[in-house]
Amino acid sequence: MNAEIAVADPAAPLDASADMESHGAGKNRLLALGLGAIGVVYGDIGTSPLYSMREIFIGHHKLTVDPLHILGVVSLIFWSLMVVVTFKYILVILRADNKGEGGSLALLALIQRRSGGGRWTSGLILLGILATALFFGDCIITPAMSVLSAVEGLETIHQGFAEWVVPISVVILVSLFLIQSRGTATIGRFFGPIMIVYFITISVLGIMAIAHRPDVLWGLNPIWAARFIASDPKLAFLALGSVVLALTGAEALYADMGHFGKKPIQLSWVAIILPALMLNYCGQGALLLADPAKVENPFFLMASEQLRLPLVLLATVATVIASQAVITGAFSVVQQAVQLGLMPRVRIDHTSEHTAGQIYVPIANSVLMVLVILLTLTFRSSSNLAAAYGIAVTGTMFITTCMVAVLMFRVWGWKWYYAAPLIGVFLTIDFLYLASNATKIVAGGWFPLLIGGVAFTLLTTWARGRQLMLKRMAEVSMPIDVFVRSASGSATRVPGTAVFMTSTPHGVPHALLHNLKHNKVLHDRVILLTVKIVDVPYVPHFKREGLEDLGQGFYRLVLHFGFMEEPDVPAALARATNCGAQFRMMDTSFFLARQTLIASERPGMALWREKLFAWMLRNAESAMQFFRLPTNRVVELGSQVEI
Repeated sequence: MNAEIAVADPAAPLDASADMESHGAGKNRLLALGLGAIGVVYGDIGTSPLYSMREIFIGHHKLTVDPLHILGVVSLIFWSLMVVVTFKYILVILRADNKGEGGSLALLALIQRRSGGGRWTSGLILLGILATALFFGDCIITPAMSVLSAVEGLETIHQGFAEWVVPISVVILVSLFLIQSRGTATIGRFFGPIMIVYFITISVLGIMAIAHRPDVLWGLNPIWAARFIASDPKLAFLALGSVVLALTGAEALYADMGHFGKKPIQLSWVAIILPALMLNYCGQGALLLADPAKVENPFFLMASEQLRLPLVLLATVATVIASQAVITGAFSVVQQAVQLGLMPRVRIDHTSEHTAGQIYVPIANSVLMVLVILLTLTFRSSSNLAAAYGIAVTGTMFITTCMVAVLMFRVWGWKWYYAAPLIGVFLTIDFLYLASNATKIVAGGWFPLLIGGVAFTLLTTWARGRQLMLKRMAEVSMPIDVFVRSASGSATRVPGTAVFMTSTPHGVPHALLHNLKHNKVLHDRVILLTVKIVDVPYVPHFKREGLEDLGQGFYRLVLHFGFMEEPDVPAALARATNCGAQFRMMDTSFFLARQTLIASERPGMALWREKLFAWMLRNAESAMQFFRLPTNRVVELGSQVEI
């Protein structure tokens, strides 16, 4: 698949300011953004203690609840958090920000721009698309898994609550998706203080349990992980498939970087999240050392009976917040995919006047809600979902490490003797986790792979179909200089400005040819307008436009927007200079070409993929809405294209 990201000249100096200040977040907002990050970014990984320890011991591959395995598991969790989250994501991968934005597609665009491409470019693009597809699978499982695991805490109070777990979970999940339109800034302010209370609570519970069995702290020594592995290598390998549950949410913190910035995310992890998580995991280990029978739900059983109901309520709210991390990450990834030409145009709403990365994507929100509810009703318990959880997370982590390796060598220029050992450690750990989770494909791991496969097919079909469509249109395009000479003298000129939107800055737009053929007039000023999405998140206004005077009242204008910006064509035209009088919308008409695709047997794509691409094109948001054109000044002209 020769997918192509349509970007401007990589050598062009289109970089915007490079850190979170470019998103309107100055130093005085660091603490506020850190609080928001705790409420949104770390909800997923922060609620993993609810189910991780339980699933490790009584999940898909059961472990004996004895000191060797308890201390071994504590050791594996601690060092996995240190190596995978702290070293890999917090210290290394968060450095790979594309002008403040994170995620697989932002990383892909960064490598493309800074390295100038190469023979490995097509393979790298496929890796980025595959990681994005797997991330969508994780976005569906995380809310269902998190909320179910919390509501199941009611069973530790009274078994009669068991039949209410699924209905209560569905109501909570529907409510969560319905509030997304209020924006992550609003949600973060509301959720941040709650998560602070949650992390303090799980820390206190952990400390109280550790006080009874302080010997659990020996598990922080990596020797216990080594002893566990040496005692039964096969069982230890299989147990990694459940240990990885403690890491879920690490990829989301990278994708959510554009919402809060790198520094708040790093500060929150080091100062609050990591200490709270390890205190709780050690506390659960201490509880199991004292009473192995409590392995059925060690998180909730750490609390006394009087405090268990408040803990369930707090955990339930926390898991709602956990779901927020992947939902906001999904919104960011969808926007990046649309702007980079991997998805059709969709409606994207900006929910903050100060932070450009905070967005809401209605179609993504609706699709996620439907799939999450169906998943909850199908699997019905967090233990059943645990088998499905992990394969998408570990797959995305492995691909991200491969892409970061390219970044280190090709872009950052690290010496091989520094980069190779580091990448080798990361890849080894990621591969072991991925291989362990692959053993659970039959038991439920097939679901995220199915979702990822569907998403991968859609993304690659759109990218390839768009490439073919532009190629076919270019084949029949007339050179612009020939057209200007012939048309300007023969056609009647009428007052006003005509803007013809075209996807390529070459040749004559089809809409212009059709307008001249049917109406036999040309406006006094004709603008051939191309909107280019470049591979930086934001483009400053003074670098927005590229203009060429074609003579006879014809101009070719190229507007550059970053892949995290909402293209506002009228606002950009109002600032345009050197192409005649200032633009007035009441004197300007916008002409759009709406293509109807005809699937054919011509080489390019399989016939079924051509039909799929045609369906996606028909259902894409109109260019009028996407480019924010005035509704009463738009004329659409249809044409047929055979691909």
